[in-house]
Amino acid sequence: MFTHGGRRQTVALRTANTCSSEESETMKQHNIAPLVLASAIAGSPFLFMQEVVSQTTSATATTSTSFTARDPGVRPGTYAGGPLKNLTASQLEYFGIAQAEFASAETVPEGLGPRMNLDSCGGCHAFPVLGGTSPFHNPQVDFAKGSSNSLPSFITPTGPVREVRFVKNADGTPDGGVHSIFTIAGRAGATGCSLAQPDFAHELAMSNAIFRIPTPVYGAGLIEQIPDTAIHANQLSNATAKQALGIRGRSNIVQAGNTMTGQPNLNGNDGTIARFGWKAQNKSLLLFSGEAYNVEMGISNELFQTERDETPTCQFATTPNDTTNTDAATPADALNGLQKFAMFMRFLAPPAPAPATPSTTRGSNLFSMIGCSQCHTPTLVTGKSTIAALSNQPANLYSDLLIHDMGPGLADGISQGQAGPSEFRTSPLWGLGQRIFFLHDGRTNDLITAIRQHQSGSSRTSDASEANAVVANFNRLSEPDKQHLLNFLRSL
Repeated sequence: MFTHGGRRQTVALRTANTCSSEESETMKQHNIAPLVLASAIAGSPFLFMQEVVSQTTSATATTSTSFTARDPGVRPGTYAGGPLKNLTASQLEYFGIAQAEFASAETVPEGLGPRMNLDSCGGCHAFPVLGGTSPFHNPQVDFAKGSSNSLPSFITPTGPVREVRFVKNADGTPDGGVHSIFTIAGRAGATGCSLAQPDFAHELAMSNAIFRIPTPVYGAGLIEQIPDTAIHANQLSNATAKQALGIRGRSNIVQAGNTMTGQPNLNGNDGTIARFGWKAQNKSLLLFSGEAYNVEMGISNELFQTERDETPTCQFATTPNDTTNTDAATPADALNGLQKFAMFMRFLAPPAPAPATPSTTRGSNLFSMIGCSQCHTPTLVTGKSTIAALSNQPANLYSDLLIHDMGPGLADGISQGQAGPSEFRTSPLWGLGQRIFFLHDGRTNDLITAIRQHQSGSSRTSDASEANAVVANFNRLSEPDKQHLLNFLRSL
């Protein structure tokens, strides 16, 4: 389960834009008759739009009196979860082994806990298939039943999988760390352990608790192989348009005591670009895996060798809990858990978009016209990789992999690496069509709400979200054009 300081990420539609407000005012609008085909797919209707009549050249955006745009809902079908194309036979074999490990649940004798958020990667990364994000039914609810733990108010049957971070320590100094929801107290194999859960009700009352939800890991191997030079070159492109929209990107500039916006979150050790997690806080899939194993499941490993809670009466396995098996009969059996997790994600194919329609084509054009593509870059290209299936491949991720200031409305008060309290990585949008919950904390399951939540703050108070101008452009679209854009996003 990857949610936080080393993973998790759900969708934050980071919008930024290519056209000025004057240009957006003169965009041609379409008149569209909606054709609604409701299908009950896991409780979420999927709406389709059929373009019919004419265009109008009205100088201002118009609003239909008979139609209001709405989120089409979760796209039905399965478009993800398989291996990359062109893997070798041995790589496919390792993918299957790693996939099984990713799905498997840990137990107390294997090192689960003493504090954790769930017992498997697959429990959090479950929807629409293994490697995704929160499912319709929250597995944390069922997980709590096997212990003496109680469910905090923010964990509900139909809500997202969440992890919790506290903004500050009791003495007022910065915290920012994950405070695990559950303990092994009362679980099978944990006799004698009586660890208490954190007092979440108190922290919520003090406005000191923030949430993160899992980020999908489809296509993660392609993201890992995008060269820093490609990210920097994309960062410097369209500089005039970005500046006009308030997207303040500066390539590779770090000033002591400050976090510059629109720049990469650099790895503190070698200065290269980190790219995984809500704040791009992890450099590689191996590090991403090791941190998740330790923080989300409490499994100490060869990257994070120390137990997060060393209460003597709650230790039931040797440390580190997960290690390389040097006595294994086969090379695959010798791999440790985090190596298998990283391999599964590295070989996991990106999600496939739905076939284009007139509506989604129009929506794709609007996506660029109003400026979304200035941060949600449609395609970056991988470099020359040791793994041929990852070498020189287009990654249609819809992200620039940079961190941007999203204003006070989305700010969580947490700093990670060079990413400040209101900064987040541009969330990749591939697979968006099959996500249930949006934004870093899963606060909404409505795509329109998620878009508008990116608008907050003001230049007058020096806390404006970099997405403000783009969201304003979205709001000025006619209702039919809003629907085209939503249909496009749900086709990804």
